[in-house]
Amino acid sequence: MTKRAEAKYKIDRRMGENIWGRPRSPFNKREYGPGQHGQRRKGKATDFGTQLKAKQKVKGYYGNISERQFHKYYVEALRMKGDSSANLIGLLERRLDAVIYRAKFVPTVFAARQFINHGHIKVNGRRVNIASYQVKVGDLIEVKEASKQLALVLEAQALAERDVPDYVEVDPSKATAKLTRIPNLTEVPYPTHMEPNLVIEFYSR
Repeated sequence: MTKRAEAKYKIDRRMGENIWGRPRSPFNKREYGPGQHGQRRKGKATDFGTQLKAKQKVKGYYGNISERQFHKYYVEALRMKGDSSANLIGLLERRLDAVIYRAKFVPTVFAARQFINHGHIKVNGRRVNIASYQVKVGDLIEVKEASKQLALVLEAQALAERDVPDYVEVDPSKATAKLTRIPNLTEVPYPTHMEPNLVIEFYSR
């Protein structure tokens, strides 16, 4: 399990954007970075700086994935046929924590990771406790019967700030979900603009 050293709201402020679109994000009130030097005027971003920020934003959005694991996704995206940036997003959206977050079984992607690690999720009838598990199209993902009435699950289902995307089929009454297809970048409901092409450029230097 990746250790998340920074608070998720601090990631918002460091990126200069409300990357999850949460109403309670402090970025809505303070549009500058954290710390005593957060309000200093920033110089013009270099190409490297722009690419680095794009990488950090994508990493942060998916639960602040470790650099080692994120680089593995980049390597795998290059091996696959087609556009590497689209492949990268496809791999990230196939993460089990991303799928149950999209299905609104949990309120945040960080909660998704913990929910999986604690054994609340089954894939095709078998318990899976690895957040980075790669879901295949058609896999049946379900919340364990004993976990369906947890406050976390009920809170997530009531959230009005985001909808379930078309590529995830959900049965709320049974707390089950299926990934129906690998999404294109334009289909992924990011609250802010993501640039996976710059991530590819960053690692390709």
